[in-house]
Amino acid sequence: MATSMESTLSATYYIDKDHSDIISFATLVCKGQTSDTDKALALYYAVRDQIRYNPYSIDPEKSAMKASQILKKGEGYCVAKAVLLTACVRNQGIPARLGFANVRNHLNTKKLREMMGTDIFVWHGYCEIYLGEKWVKATPAFNLSLCQNFNVRPLDFDGINDSIFHPLDQKGNRHMEYVADHGNFNDLPWERIIAACIKAYPRYFEILDRNQDFSKEALAENP
Repeated sequence: MATSMESTLSATYYIDKDHSDIISFATLVCKGQTSDTDKALALYYAVRDQIRYNPYSIDPEKSAMKASQILKKGEGYCVAKAVLLTACVRNQGIPARLGFANVRNHLNTKKLREMMGTDIFVWHGYCEIYLGEKWVKATPAFNLSLCQNFNVRPLDFDGINDSIFHPLDQKGNRHMEYVADHGNFNDLPWERIIAACIKAYPRYFEILDRNQDFSKEALAENP
């Protein structure tokens, strides 16, 4: 669990905030921004929309979850994108940490539901950023083009309010329901997360095809 403020600014194996690629990306995104809030907002939207959400990208390999590797690939699932945002925010001298919860995710496709055997996502990841003397939750998982293919608005972040729920759909339902809270962490507890995923979704890892296109599946199901 998260402890000192100093540890929410530090580099770790996964949150490699001082990697040259992270430095270059964060510096470019934050160019012209002066306040911590403006920098955090710029980084949120950059990670949300420039890094493609891909639930078929879960890789048990430890090195694949380093922020610099996620940036290089240009895609990742919710945990990966939260790791990248956390690294970029810390790079700009702003405290950040990871948060996790089990959620019922309605931004899903028939193929992914069949592979997982459930619509419950264990250890869904988001980022918590210290702004305005309080911790604010930011969820950069679903990029703009993916949301357009699902016919939903993307999840925005204002630096003041927690950003964890997608806007209501036409039926008044949220696209994500939080069912269990795992708390916050200064570093990625990857061994714990991947063990939970393998246990929850054995079929997913047996038949995973990394060439599947989640965004195209969404568009096909939501014309």
